[in-house]
Amino acid sequence: MRDEVPMDFARPFTDQSFFLIAGPCVIESREHAHLMASSLRDLAEARGIPFIYKSSFDKANRTSRESHRGPGMEGGLDILAEIRSRYGVPVLTDVHESDQCAPAAQAVDVLQIPAFLCRQTDLLLAAAATGRTVNLKKGQFLAPWDLKHGVEKLQSVPGHGPVWVTERGSSFGYGNLVVDFQSFPHLRKTGCPVVFDATHSVQKPGALGHATGGAREMIPSLARAAATAVDGFFFEVHDCPEKAWSDGPNAMRLEQFGALLDELLILWRAGRAAALQDAAGK
Repeated sequence: MRDEVPMDFARPFTDQSFFLIAGPCVIESREHAHLMASSLRDLAEARGIPFIYKSSFDKANRTSRESHRGPGMEGGLDILAEIRSRYGVPVLTDVHESDQCAPAAQAVDVLQIPAFLCRQTDLLLAAAATGRTVNLKKGQFLAPWDLKHGVEKLQSVPGHGPVWVTERGSSFGYGNLVVDFQSFPHLRKTGCPVVFDATHSVQKPGALGHATGGAREMIPSLARAAATAVDGFFFEVHDCPEKAWSDGPNAMRLEQFGALLDELLILWRAGRAAALQDAAGK
């Protein structure tokens, strides 16, 4: 059994900081994974932010069959386990099929259920059965109050681990997503830590014809707006989004990420202080 990375996954944020899930959409190479993991760890560590590195070994829901999907499960999990060991950070990856859950759980700390699959009962049960933390992303088609059913499926499994819930926007007509900020208090009713995926929320599905587009310039505005309502943030980050294998148009630039984290910490701490004040006055 591998060594555990110290982290309270039931309450991953601290009194002074939200927790951060960040990394490139898909594993592009071992070298690139090390570059991104070390850079992001340093940015988070310098600010006292609990950090989970994320990247996918396979992107099974790409728009086109010709799009890059990643190195596959065996090679990808080997890279993620190496990142985890070398940098001492927890690691998150997507799972798309039930039989991927147990092998992935041997290499990573958090299994993520993609938004399109948030109602897939067998997948949820298999992920929960590993005992690992599960990050359940709200489907673009789902009302926020209906995500509780997915949470209940996960928590029905004996020995399940902590569950997180993530908002990533809702479909609005064709080719656009909208974040309803009323979603956050509804998600909080699940009793799970609430995460905002600020980068997938600016996707433009199918906008490039062969791939999904995005409005990268909107990421900071949405993240700042959500800062007082969430426990954690999810960002896809890349050193050169124009060359990213997946989700480049909606990836945050690495060189700009530290400044955004500084802004979010100020807003998050102000919101947390106000919430504690309100609670004390009741």
